Amino acid sequence: MGPRPGYWDSKKVGVAGSPLLTTKGWLLIYHGISETNTYRLGAALLDLEDPTHVIARTVDPILEPVEEYEHKGQVSNVVFSCGQIVRGDSLIIYYGAADTVVGAATVSLKRLLAVLDPKALSRPRTSRNA
Repeated sequence: MGPRPGYWDSKKVGVAGSPLLTTKGWLLIYHGISETNTYRLGAALLDLEDPTHVIARTVDPILEPVEEYEHKGQVSNVVFSCGQIVRGDSLIIYYGAADTVVGAATVSLKRLLAVLDPKALSRPRTSRNA
């Protein structure tokens, strides 16, 4: 899995924690860097039997710098994670913001897996991620 020209993860991608086993496949949270050096988080679904096969990736980031503490700090415009946990239907992603503070973001695991349905990813992308 590599960068995607024209997307929010166009310059570089990297793992943001261990993949999580789900009934749909391995859920991988990853970071992507844009051409403007903004770090965002996305999700990918990997095949259960062959995790080198990417089933789907989020078109848009699932977390991006919006708050002032995510925009301004030691390294500006960064949200970066190295781990997450599942509690019921909640995926809690622990992340660093602007290399200055630590935060936590929560998303419904069911909703995230629905977004990673390959049919859901065929919609047009937005331009806000350039």
